[in-house]
Amino acid sequence: MLNYKRYKRVPVVHYPERQWPDKEIQKAPIWCSVDLRDGNQALIEPMVVEEKIEFFNLLVKLGFKEIEVGFPAASQIEYDFLRTLVERNLIPDDVKVQVLIQCREHLIKRTFEAIQGCKNVIIHIYNSTSTLQRDVVFNMGREEIKQIAVDGTKMVKKYMEGFDGNIQLQYSPESFTGTELDFALDICEAVKEVWQPTVENPIIFNLPATVEMTTPNVYADQIEWMSRHFTERDKIVLSIHPHNDRGCGVAASELALLAGADRIEGTLFGNGERTGNVDILNIAYNMFSQGINPELDIENVNEIIDVYERCTKMDIDPRHPYAGKLVFTAFSGSHQDAINKGLHAMEQRNSEYWEVPYLPIDPADLGREYEPIVRINSQSGKGGVAFVMDHYYGFKLPKVMHKELADEIQLLSERQGEVSPSQIMDKFREMYINAKYPLHFKKMRAEDISETTEGYDTKVVLTYTFKDELKTIEGFGNGPIDAVKHALCNQGGFNTKLTMYEEHALTTGSDSQAASYIELMNSETGEKAFGVGISSNITRSSVRAIFSAMNRLFFRKK
Repeated sequence: MLNYKRYKRVPVVHYPERQWPDKEIQKAPIWCSVDLRDGNQALIEPMVVEEKIEFFNLLVKLGFKEIEVGFPAASQIEYDFLRTLVERNLIPDDVKVQVLIQCREHLIKRTFEAIQGCKNVIIHIYNSTSTLQRDVVFNMGREEIKQIAVDGTKMVKKYMEGFDGNIQLQYSPESFTGTELDFALDICEAVKEVWQPTVENPIIFNLPATVEMTTPNVYADQIEWMSRHFTERDKIVLSIHPHNDRGCGVAASELALLAGADRIEGTLFGNGERTGNVDILNIAYNMFSQGINPELDIENVNEIIDVYERCTKMDIDPRHPYAGKLVFTAFSGSHQDAINKGLHAMEQRNSEYWEVPYLPIDPADLGREYEPIVRINSQSGKGGVAFVMDHYYGFKLPKVMHKELADEIQLLSERQGEVSPSQIMDKFREMYINAKYPLHFKKMRAEDISETTEGYDTKVVLTYTFKDELKTIEGFGNGPIDAVKHALCNQGGFNTKLTMYEEHALTTGSDSQAASYIELMNSETGEKAFGVGISSNITRSSVRAIFSAMNRLFFRKK
């Protein structure tokens, strides 16, 4: 049995004044990508300079205005990467590069060497403030830990005197979620007092869930408490940096936005230490799905995936929100049927809004295609098969036909597993379109006539083969379809009733084709069969459907 008693429950914040539960997200936050630092340090094989440049260019293309490019004082490759960005003039004027530094003078000095030539820089200093780290790592008290942050701030001010560019300071009390709120506030206020921010150039206080320790509502309480207790709040950008140790990073971020956060640091697809950083794209697509502009150019998720997987050498999980190959895929029959009906309803209603069951957003808005939405296996139903026939091949099968075709496809899937769209089309063609024996239509001539004693208004001269023997016969009826049915029944001694007829265009334009669906019933036995015909001529496609139905009703193997 798991020894759960080894673990202490993290205390919650007593904060009955909380206001965030009654709020809604109204706009996108300031986004800061930390893929090139936090994300890169978590890779089994960290990116080389050229890979980091490709990734940086992607982030710029996506619209990130703040990008943490690394820890240039920590290693030569980090230093060289930033210098390459500067020397190749790859940093747009409206993009701030963020550099991480511990509060140590030699690291700050080296960092200022690295940023020479940058126009807009966020200097990100940090030190660990949590009760656990103060105890077991640093063996320091509160005042000693606060002094580290204050001294670091003073050193940044000292070295920025000779810097020809814009500097914004960011301070992170690392492991904020394990830090007493009053101490986190005290140390941030001490840093602010030294830095002296302005409304025009505010200080960034980044409050990281360095390790996710509690439920998201507790993080929201912590963020709102800080936001409401900061002095000079208009001179502060409140930033969050959630990790995903409990699998709640996205939820914690969204609740923190309700609680007053202005900015989010995260990575594409949530790459990062342990279970990862918060997934910025997930949050952005969530906003998009609620009609909020995410203020990132993320309409082509396939391109983002391509660069990400190539540079990080990591694969996107097939169930990853929005980006996974299977996230817009339905195998369940009831889901497939609902999606199919939802898409048809939207088309018929010409709806302004996207409203399709099981699809919170239109995959096409992300650069995804409809093809993967419905895939067929033994769990699928008639709605899924009908969806494939419609969206892959343009056949809008009458509802009464769905079950018969779906039953055949299910038998196939039980033998082999997933059935591809081409296999479904092959089975449809085999069952209906290619049902041309022993009756095989050749040609027909129809003419209007004066009413006969039977009350018919159409005469047809029908040429066809029966077991490869060529025959020409006449028939009468109310319209060509009725006349052809009577001709074949009189010739073969059959007694049938037409119980269903539908037709539609398969394509548009001068080379368009029509599909016709007919159901015939054997009047003596009550047995029914469907037939399908296609042709560029609607009458010809209907006649072919009659021949298909007659062959399936009277001559197929039982």
